[in-house]
Amino acid sequence: MLILAIDTALDACSAGVLDTAQNRLIAQESLAMKRGHAEALMPLIARVMKESGVAFGALDRIAATTGPGSFTGLRVGLSAARGIALAAGKPVVGVTTLTAYAAPVVSESGEHPIISAIDARHDHVYLQVVSGNGGSLVMPQIAPVAEALAAARFGAPYLVGNAARILAERWPSDAPPPLKVDPQEAPDIAWVAWLGAAVDPDIALARPFYLRAPDAKPTKDPLPQVSQPPS
Repeated sequence: MLILAIDTALDACSAGVLDTAQNRLIAQESLAMKRGHAEALMPLIARVMKESGVAFGALDRIAATTGPGSFTGLRVGLSAARGIALAAGKPVVGVTTLTAYAAPVVSESGEHPIISAIDARHDHVYLQVVSGNGGSLVMPQIAPVAEALAAARFGAPYLVGNAARILAERWPSDAPPPLKVDPQEAPDIAWVAWLGAAVDPDIALARPFYLRAPDAKPTKDPLPQVSQPPS
C-alpha cells in the first residue's frame, strides 16, 4: 500500500510517502513552523512526491492529521488531502494528533501508560491517556493543567506531545514521576502514515477533530468521565 501522509496541525509542515511493502517511508520532509503552512504545504508535497517517484494516481490512500491543533493549520492539511484525494480518485482518512503522538510508544508494547498532551493555551491542555497496549484510559478531551494531572493515578507515564514538559514541570510530588518526557513539537509523519494505512476509511473521517470551538469554554470538570485502569 502506498500512503501520502500530511500534517499541518501543529508547529510543523510535514509530508511523507509510505510504502508498506518496503516497510518504510520512501520520501519525507518536515519543516518546523508556527505559521505559513498554507504557502509551504503544496510545494513541500510536490518535492516529496517527486523524491518518492510515485505518481498521485498510484497512491492507495491519503492520510492527514485532524487535530486537535491549530484551527487554521489543520484545515490547510485537510483541504490539501481532500483535494488530492478527489483529483486522484483515492480515499482520504484522518488521524488525530493525540493518537499519532502515542503510536510509537504503543508500538513498543510497554507496561506504562502514555499521556499525549497538546498545549491548548490559557493553562489548558488537550490530552488523551492510553495504556501500554493502546487501551483507552482517558478519552481525548480538553482540561485545565491542574485537572489533567489527575492522570497521575494511572502510574508513572510516558509523556509525549508539545505540552509534555508543561505537565512534567507540575507533576504531583507524591505520584510516581514520569518515565520519560518527550516534548515533540509535532507528531512523526511516519506514524501518521502508518496509522493512515491501518484505519478504516469509513470510520476515520478526514474532518477537523475539535475538542472545543474557537470561542467555547472548556467543560468545568472533564476528568471524572475517564475509565478506570485495568486491574
